[in-house]
Amino acid sequence: MAASSEQDTVWLTQEAYDRLALELKELTTAGRKEISHRIEIAREEGDLKENGGYHAAKEEQAKMENRIRTLTTMLKHAVVGEIPASSGVVEPGTVVTAHIHGDQEKFLLGSRELGGDTDLDVYSEQSPLGQAIIGLKVGESGTYTAPNGAEIAVEILGVETFIP
Repeated sequence: MAASSEQDTVWLTQEAYDRLALELKELTTAGRKEISHRIEIAREEGDLKENGGYHAAKEEQAKMENRIRTLTTMLKHAVVGEIPASSGVVEPGTVVTAHIHGDQEKFLLGSRELGGDTDLDVYSEQSPLGQAIIGLKVGESGTYTAPNGAEIAVEILGVETFIP
């Protein structure tokens, strides 16, 4: 198996880590038991080819197992710490206000899991935008390549502490 890279690292608060660890425990215990039970009940209904309940339960099982894999990897590579106090430098866990391609946007730089219930858009520090702005200070600019190949200019207008 390949060694962990910096791109695998996910920055989380202790609260986010604990919440995700609890979700993983629930999914791997009660969640698996419940979905197995639902599959068994649906299987007893007869012909599996035309059994909508069976297919729905199997699809839900696949989604749950995918979430379990995602959480396991995320927690394995998590760096847990306090939300950084903003020092005017873009870093994971900060709220950034930026001029992006002519529009002003405000977003959280970090993982969606860190954002929890925030209304802010969340961009990963591993995303092209995140990689382009990490380490920039207020007033500095950078560029990144959009999926369509266009070069997008970004100017940092503000950096503040994220308050969940």
